[in-house]
Order: sequence, then C-alpha cells, then structure tokens
Amino acid sequence: MLRSWQETAHLIRELAITDFKLKYQGSVMSYLWSLIKPLASFAVMYLVFVKFLNTSIDPASLFLGIVLWSYFSDFTSSGLKSIVDRGDLIRKIYFPRAIIVVASSLSAFITLLLNLLAVFVFMAFSGQWPTLSAPLFILLLVELYALALGASLILSALYVRFRDISHIWEVCLQILFYSSGILYVLSAVPSAFQSWLAVNPIVQIVQDSRNVLTPIHVTASSDVLSGMLALIPYAIPFVVLGLGIWIFNASSKGFAENV
Repeated sequence: MLRSWQETAHLIRELAITDFKLKYQGSVMSYLWSLIKPLASFAVMYLVFVKFLNTSIDPASLFLGIVLWSYFSDFTSSGLKSIVDRGDLIRKIYFPRAIIVVASSLSAFITLLLNLLAVFVFMAFSGQWPTLSAPLFILLLVELYALALGASLILSALYVRFRDISHIWEVCLQILFYSSGILYVLSAVPSAFQSWLAVNPIVQIVQDSRNVLTPIHVTASSDVLSGMLALIPYAIPFVVLGLGIWIFNASSKGFAENV
C-alpha cells in the first residue's frame, strides 16, 4: 500500500512514462508518430474541407481543433482499457486504482504537448501569433482534462465488466467528432442548430481555444447561448468528472476479481 504522496507521485510518473514508451515500442518512427498522425489528419481534412469544399475555416484553427480532438480521443480510448491492461499490477498490490487512469492521462498529455508545439510552429509559418489572451488556453486545457478524465473513469469502470463498451465508445467518438466543431466553426451551422451544438463542451473548448490562440475570431458557445445557458458547456466537464469519480470509486472494489 502506498504510504505517502511522494510514493503516489512516483508511481504515477513511472506508469505514465512506461505507457508512453510502450505506445511506440518496436516502431521505427517511434515518438515521431505522435506528430505524424495529427499532421496527416490535418492534411487530409484541409484538402477535403478547405480546398475542395471551400469551407471558411482557417487552416491554423483546423489544425488546433484536430490536435485537441486527438488528445480527447487518445485520452479516453487508452483510459478506457487502462484498468484491464494493468490487471496484473492490481492483483499484486493495493493502491488507489484511479492512479492507473491518471497515469494513462499523463501519457496522452505528453503527446498533446508535442502536438501543440507543431501547432505553434505552423501558426508562426502562417504569420499568425498567439493573442494576448493566450494564457487563458491553460484554463481551457484544464477543462478538457476534467472532461476526458471524468469520461475515462466512467468508461474504465464499465469496461471491467462490459467489454462491449470499447466498441460502443468507438461509435460515440465518431459521432462526437462530427458534432464537435472540429472541421467547422459554429457560424457555418444553420442558426436553428447552433444552440444545440453550443452546449457541447468540446465545441465550447475548441472554439474558445481558437479565439484565445489565433487572431481570427470565430463564433463561440458564449456568442450563441445567453443567460444561464451559457454556463452549461463550462459546467458539464466538472459534472462529468464528479460523476466519474463517484462511479469509479463505487466500482473499484471489484476490479481485482474481474480484470
């Protein structure tokens, strides 16, 4: 059993580093794949949606959206299976099981930092520089982390008992990708549907991130929603996190017998 915060922090760090290394073990390109994959996705989406379909989205905004989405997708997909993948460790020693999900999240965060570096380099070559409100991006990352961690805690607890969850989540990710403003801005959506999309916290995070990092303003959730409704997308990530902690803790006692 872990006796101190130092031991807990050490275990989280070691698990995160191990997860990140194993992700690219045996790969010739190694860590470069963490940059190549979002760049390849950006290239395809740029050609299809900007060049062929003539959508109005700025290339830097598109790249940023893809990077943020890749982080959420990788975070939740790896977090979903993290408890089962560490079943041997769970059966050997006792420690707070949430540590495994948190360690998995840090592995995804390392990839995010590498990808954001590529975004800033791309913006520089495009002649765009972060705005004075760029420090607010840190708060948006905290919000995205809370949403992804809460979802991962729920998914990992469910996956221990119901392995179909992984397939269901793959379908959910596909739906979320096209409904979260990654490939477009809210102003391109018919006004009748804008408010429905605006309550999606991923839409809010992506559009707000574009506004605080790039000089080109895009329609944000706060521009569409009014009054108390504007607080909904900001509150959802922390509601999901609280719900995730509760479900995970209620289920964790049976992990050792089911992984």
